[in-house]
Parts: sequence; C-alpha cells; structure tokens
Amino acid sequence: MDKIKMTTPLVEMDGDEMTRILWQMIKDELLLPFIDLKTEYYDLGLEYRNETNDQVTHDSAEATLKYGVAVKCATITPNAERMGEYDLKEMWKSPNGTIRARLDGTVFRAPIVVKGIDPMVKCWQGPVTIARHAYGDIYKNAEMKIGGPGKAELVYTALDGTETRALIHEFDGPGILQGVHNTEKSIRSFAKACFNYAIDTKQDLWFGTKDTISKKYDHTFKDIFQEIFDDEYKDKFDEAGISYFYTLIDDAVARVMRDKGGFIWACKNYDGDVMSDMVSSAFGSLAMMTSVLVSPAGVYEYEAAHGTVQRHYYQHLKGLETSTNSVATIFAWSGALRKRGELDGLTDLVNFADKLENATLATIESGRMTKDLGLITTLEDVKVLSSKEFILAIRERL
Repeated sequence: MDKIKMTTPLVEMDGDEMTRILWQMIKDELLLPFIDLKTEYYDLGLEYRNETNDQVTHDSAEATLKYGVAVKCATITPNAERMGEYDLKEMWKSPNGTIRARLDGTVFRAPIVVKGIDPMVKCWQGPVTIARHAYGDIYKNAEMKIGGPGKAELVYTALDGTETRALIHEFDGPGILQGVHNTEKSIRSFAKACFNYAIDTKQDLWFGTKDTISKKYDHTFKDIFQEIFDDEYKDKFDEAGISYFYTLIDDAVARVMRDKGGFIWACKNYDGDVMSDMVSSAFGSLAMMTSVLVSPAGVYEYEAAHGTVQRHYYQHLKGLETSTNSVATIFAWSGALRKRGELDGLTDLVNFADKLENATLATIESGRMTKDLGLITTLEDVKVLSSKEFILAIRERL
C-alpha cells in the first residue's frame, strides 16, 4: 500500500537503555511500514551526549524551536554511579531540564486510561492531568556543602551596584546550602499555558503552592496566576463552563484523593515531578503516562513520562526475555505525528495517529499485555507478552 506522506520533519530525540531498544522496535514495526517518516534525528544517548559535551542536547532544542514538533525517548540523567559506568567527562545535566529551559514550556502529563486497568484510587473516574512548570527551582539550583561555623546570606546585586541581603542561616557546624530561582516571565508563561490548555480540553484547573510558608517565592506564583486569570481568562472560563481553583499544595494533595478526576492539576516544577509519578502509578503503571511539553510559542515536544527501564535493559543485555510496557512511548510518537498532521493539514497522518492509539488500547483490552499490566488487570484469560510480542500484537491489529 502507499505510505502516508509527511511534508515537514519531526525532531526525533533518541535515548537510552531499554527505551532505546523499544524506540527502534516501534519505528520498525508500527511506523515505517505505514508512514514515509521524515525526522531530523538527534542521538541523546548518554555516550553521544558525553562525546559532544552535551551540545547535541542543545542542538535538539534549537531544532524543536525550528520545526515546532519533537518526539523524545527517555534518557539518563547521570549520577555518581553512572559517571563510572559510562566513563563520563562530567555529570551532565538532565536533557529534559535543558530542553524545558530553552523552550520555556509547561509539561502536561496525563494517564492513559484503558478498560481492565482500574485506578487504585477508587473514586477516580477520569484522568488527572498534571501541568508541571518546566523551569527553575531545584532543577536550576546552586548548592554547596558547608564545612563549619559561619554565616550564609542571600545577596542580590543590582546593575547599579547596590546590594540587598537576607540572612539564610548562621551555622555552628557543617551543613548544606541551596539557592533556587525563578523568573516572572517563566511563571507568566506557565500560567497562560495552563489556562489555555484548560480551555482547549474543557477541564477545570487546580493550582497549589506553599504560600503560607514561602511568603515571597511561592506567593508570587499564586499572585501571578490570580492576576492573569482575573484579567484575561475569567470570562473565557465562564463561557467554557469550567473553573479555576487555588489552594495550598497540602490541601490539593488531600483533595485529589477524594475527587472524581477529569481535571488539570498545575504544579510547580518539583511538585509536578513527584505528583505525576504518583498519579501514573495510581492509574496502574508508570508506563501508562503521556507527557507533552508546550511552549508559549506553540512548540510541542512529546515523550513518555517514565525513565529508561534500566533493570530490563540489563536483562536484555544478558539475552533474557523482557516484558517491557511500550504504551507511553507509542503514545509519544502518536501525539507528535498527530500534532505534525494538524499543523501541516495532513488528515491521513492525524487519522493514523488515532488508529495507532486505538490499536494499542484494543490490544490490551483483548487481554494481550505486558507483565506490569497483567499483574493488576481485572480482565480474565490474560496472555502476558514479551516486549517484542506486544508490539507485534499491536501491529497485527493496526
């Protein structure tokens, strides 16, 4: 049959470990037989990031700004153990953090809901979408170890040389110190992205910070959200029949466990990192969580919300069979292809993305799934498939 045509490339960011293996399987079995796939390829595997002094990560972000749509495989953020394992020149920063900072975007993460995989939170009837601020806080921090007694201060030096100081702590012995920041520009972009996404998807929006304790840092987030909502979005929310709700992050965590779902939960950077894993796990599996980075300029980068599945990769290297869930990675590709098709007016490409997702969910609902889902499904007569068998089962249905 004729392959579906593309007119503009996707930016393709390859990754690490088991997800890199799945990435190639997905392309070979689910994409290349059906699509004349056009991508601008960047290898974000840790070895090549090390070889290029991480320049490849910066290049991939620039390419995403150029082409407007990217799809990314999961990547390693190295720690001390990885330094030795991969013989790294230095402990390279998170590729996701680098890309998020360049795109100034907001990450929207939503669970993939499928029949037979019931949420562990019984009252959840619809997905909880996490909107994660994608700039600053501890991901752009400065930190140090304190060797002994002394005074630590925050110092801001204005362009005219004047200084503003705030005492952090007077140490009477060893300790640790961390400085974090954010910008009003980025917070405003975050707020507008959340309000726009809520209107587009017709979902209520929640937002929570710790403004009672952090009376300047977190309170600024709260104030900017409220100002933008009142000035620009209140009437639009009323017209769409949706609401904006602010509360303390503590209260939001408690409320979400009692709510029916079907809303967007906006979180600061670290809160969103943690809560997206909680939500995905509660909906069944970390491998069933989509993630899309949306920039104020209308640029989209799609990926799975989970990591590189290191344990399965080591099994794979030993020649052992794995049963690794590829659903979120498949949905990263389908999301990117759909958006590319929407932007370029390619109906066939949009329809293919829909069919790929439908085939994936129908395969699971027919009782054919990977081990992680087989352990928690309410379906009967389930057949657990290997990593490759699951992708081939999807191709058969596709």
